[in-house]
Amino acid sequence: MKYCDLVNTKQGSASVHRFSNGNTLPLVQLPFGMAAFCPQTSDGNLRWYYHPDNRSFEGIRLTHQPSPWIADYGAVVFTAQKSPVGLSGEERWSGFRPEDAVLKPYCLKYRLLRPRCEIELAPTQRCAAVKLCFDKDDENYFSVHTVKDFYSFEYKAETNSLYITTNSNFGGECKDFKEYVIVRFPENAVIGDKIIIQDSASQRTGTEISGEDIAMHIRLAEKETEICLATSYISFEQAQINLERETAGRSLEEIKAAAAEIWEEYLSRMEIEAKDEKQLKTFYSCMYRAFLYPHKCYEIDGSNNEIHYCPHDGAVHSGVRYTDNGFWDTYRTVYPFFSIVAKDEMRQMLRSYINEYRECGWLPRWMSIGEHGCMPNTLIDAVIYDGAVKGLIDREDLETALEGMIKHSVTDSSDNRFGRNGASAYCRLGYVPYDEQRESVNLTQDAAYGDWCISVIAKMLGKNGIAAEYAERAKNYKILFDKETGFMRARDSKGVFHPDFTPTGWGRDYTEGSAWQNSFAVPHDIEGLAELYGGREQLIKKIDELFAAPPEYEIVGYDCEIHEITEMAAADFGQCAISNQPSFHIPYIYSALGNTEKTAYWVERLCNEAFSYEDDGFPGDEDNGTMAIWYIFSVLGFYPFCPGKTEFVKGKKQVKRAVINGKEFDADKYSGVINYGEF
Repeated sequence: MKYCDLVNTKQGSASVHRFSNGNTLPLVQLPFGMAAFCPQTSDGNLRWYYHPDNRSFEGIRLTHQPSPWIADYGAVVFTAQKSPVGLSGEERWSGFRPEDAVLKPYCLKYRLLRPRCEIELAPTQRCAAVKLCFDKDDENYFSVHTVKDFYSFEYKAETNSLYITTNSNFGGECKDFKEYVIVRFPENAVIGDKIIIQDSASQRTGTEISGEDIAMHIRLAEKETEICLATSYISFEQAQINLERETAGRSLEEIKAAAAEIWEEYLSRMEIEAKDEKQLKTFYSCMYRAFLYPHKCYEIDGSNNEIHYCPHDGAVHSGVRYTDNGFWDTYRTVYPFFSIVAKDEMRQMLRSYINEYRECGWLPRWMSIGEHGCMPNTLIDAVIYDGAVKGLIDREDLETALEGMIKHSVTDSSDNRFGRNGASAYCRLGYVPYDEQRESVNLTQDAAYGDWCISVIAKMLGKNGIAAEYAERAKNYKILFDKETGFMRARDSKGVFHPDFTPTGWGRDYTEGSAWQNSFAVPHDIEGLAELYGGREQLIKKIDELFAAPPEYEIVGYDCEIHEITEMAAADFGQCAISNQPSFHIPYIYSALGNTEKTAYWVERLCNEAFSYEDDGFPGDEDNGTMAIWYIFSVLGFYPFCPGKTEFVKGKKQVKRAVINGKEFDADKYSGVINYGEF
């Protein structure tokens, strides 16, 4: 059995702006690869540029997009055309037959009906091989197009290469950012005096053009041409090193075979005997999604040193770097998963995240080339502690990490993209007041959880005074508990609860949810939360109410209905919005309190009814592996209820058999929690 044949790379891609079935892309790349590629089927929206129902092909996009809400950077689109060539997507698109298209983790192949050409791609870490096969010798072109912002294209006959630069990005911190791309053609493959350059004003022959809405169409001498493409964030010289190291002397078939072998190895790290075909294909489609992000953002120089572009100062620094990751989402499932099946890669990721603090003075929150800070708070705390307690961080890095964690726990940044929002108010009051910060309930809960992470790291490092101080701060979530309503509620700076409270009111004091979804986010102290309700049984009854309540909602803190609201109501699991991360742990609260049967009931329903391998296979935004890995954990029968603890709560094994890292694993044989040491 080949695992890649079980993967639907389009899983979750049947999404639109107002309703997400994943908001994913069918990416062709290596696991964590720096260069990813995707078919572009529409340029009408720069963020939603692919949909599986489209029958139009505008080109293959070099992409780094982690989410349509964050958008892309360093993007370039290339395609095959024959005369007359077009500039815009409307002018150049070709029809294709979706049933004939090939989309695998390690390759893509489309037959374009308009130019009568087959275009194929296979990736390496930072490069790709591309093959064009036209039916006839004709006026056939390899065309390169822009996406957004400034580009320059220059073809140099002496090296048979096209040199591309762009500063294209959609915001975030990216000082002096450039993507450098080299496209190398075989000798005598290009008819040099027939190259067309194009902008919105004219179409003419030439070998150099720059601007914001431009194209270059390179006339090919033969109907079959194999091309190599390399990327760099550092320079053309580094792109050339990447090109030689990763593609020299290798055909597309050889690169494709090597990429397939790499994917097979990653996908085989968890092997299952499924109960049916749907479960088998869903599991391995999710496994593919688990290894896409974060993207590598470092390169190997000519002396075999790891180096990277730094978006904080625009300089080149030594060491590894990873990007395209938001910790508010990914801390919950992604890094506990990596700690089991991708330990070496996670060590590198943690080193790179801690190095962010050394380079800019703040630990990261939501990076996409640079810091976006688009989600609240600093859940990197949980990722660092999860890695530390599992032996994946050395002491020197952990000392630096603790320094950064303490800084953002007490210091307000002048740039809201960095640090904890409301840190000084939290230090002053023990909570973040709603009259100073929006989403103050989540800010307070996340800060309390982060403080618990700081406490245990400090204890690991022998800093007992800090450990004791932050252990007390970790209990601050209790300040927001309203015993009368049984929910966490926002207080103002004088300690008064926010008036006009409704448990179904989305936004304002809560992040992407209401009090129902956000009142139980105390993974580090579930027993303490239960005490607020009067004991375990009373909290269990509250979670029963959550699942039994109708999926009603009110728009309180938003200007309109956000897509997460629509998805919660459409899924109809009561007030458990499995469509979004704050609800991920809710069905596991039962098991954390000793009632595994109720966890098993709800998790099995959620897996069977809300997930599939189909193009609409997720109940909401998949978010860089978080939702895919929730499914993987859930069908295997265990879950990282509190990232940072070396134990997993039990669910119910839904597969017939599982092998993890070559070792038989049966969640049902455990009566209580499952220790990390079992893996």
